[in-house]
Amino acid sequence: MARQHTYMCIDLKSFYASVECVARGLDVMTTKLVVADPSRSDKTICLAVSPALKELGVKNRCRVFEIPKNIDYIMAPPRMQAYIDCSAEIYSIYLKYLSKDDIFVYSIDEAFMDITEYLSLYNMTPFELGNTIMQDIYNNLGIRATCGIGSNLYLAKIALDITAKHSSDFIGELNEETFKQTLWTHKPLTDFWRIGSGTANKLAKYGIYTMKDIANTDENFLYNLFGKDTELLIDHANGIEPVTMYDIKNYKPQSNSLSSGQVLMRDYKYEEGVLIVKEMMDLLCLDMVSSDLVTNSITLHIGYSNSQNIAPAHGTTTINQHTNSDLIWVPEIEKLYRKIINPNIPIRRINITCNDVSKEECHQYDFFIDATMLNRNKKLQKAIIQIKDKYGKNAILKGMNLEESGTTMERNKQIGGHKSGE
Repeated sequence: MARQHTYMCIDLKSFYASVECVARGLDVMTTKLVVADPSRSDKTICLAVSPALKELGVKNRCRVFEIPKNIDYIMAPPRMQAYIDCSAEIYSIYLKYLSKDDIFVYSIDEAFMDITEYLSLYNMTPFELGNTIMQDIYNNLGIRATCGIGSNLYLAKIALDITAKHSSDFIGELNEETFKQTLWTHKPLTDFWRIGSGTANKLAKYGIYTMKDIANTDENFLYNLFGKDTELLIDHANGIEPVTMYDIKNYKPQSNSLSSGQVLMRDYKYEEGVLIVKEMMDLLCLDMVSSDLVTNSITLHIGYSNSQNIAPAHGTTTINQHTNSDLIWVPEIEKLYRKIINPNIPIRRINITCNDVSKEECHQYDFFIDATMLNRNKKLQKAIIQIKDKYGKNAILKGMNLEESGTTMERNKQIGGHKSGE
């Protein structure tokens, strides 16, 4: 018989907005505040909306222009480094109570925990332990949290997302039995983790609106609709999740990749786009060198201007040599760009992926490559990395980064595409 576990999922309430409210000495529960970059247009997305604004109908991740004009609110510019630092402090609070082996950080503001062994250690109920950790976070950092407790990882997440937010103490608890008793007929289906509008709409066509409906639907019918994803859908409809914390910690992906993407602040012409993909590829090469990784395959995905109803351009190039050299990959990405792009249509989104990256020591040089040249270039790349690590990302730049259309200098001041606040 499988061992019974108890899991907890803690989410930091309106995290970015909470950090900004605490910095201003304000209560996030009563303050009307959005985190958004005022230097961008009113079409920019709000990274966080405080609970007080949500109560007025302002949706999370809305755009600034969608906030009703009659609402007075504070707009706080993003400070990504401050949010990362605060998240690290909160993680250190988790470590006061649990081993890192029993914690899985799901996002900057959310973490799963296997608390099975700790309940007897602290002589606490799951509710008491969750409340203790939440109170510790609030006492030390002023950040409020919500907590979901479940007999498996999925139910902990659902208890957090659906049950906790309707509880006065911000803690929800579920097992398979109470899940069916309280949430089997819950609507809409999109409230449940991993059920998006596409899945919900497809199910609705066949009169399936609840988890109970899914559980009672013929499995073969569901497999015809969703293929291999059906097994997970059926398990979750019954409150079942076989994956454990041990499984997560010991998961080894079959392949790894590195990627970089950006949404440009305006439409870029064909030749301007060449500069951007070269800049991005140059930085990806430095990332690979820094991690001792190499690849022989690069994929480029380009989205055209929002004003054009045209499918994105997509292509992959593969070479004989596994390498991280910018001398090789920058010309290759330019060649791929010119091959797949329509030169008459402006572009707006770029994503580059280094496919199936692997450790550099696993590969040898190609006989037709100048090994001396590559070794000399590798030393130069490592020197650039050392200078950037010591003096900042903009401490050393290439000539192309200084061109008017370049974005590297500005992106170097950002974290995840948003201002670091430093």
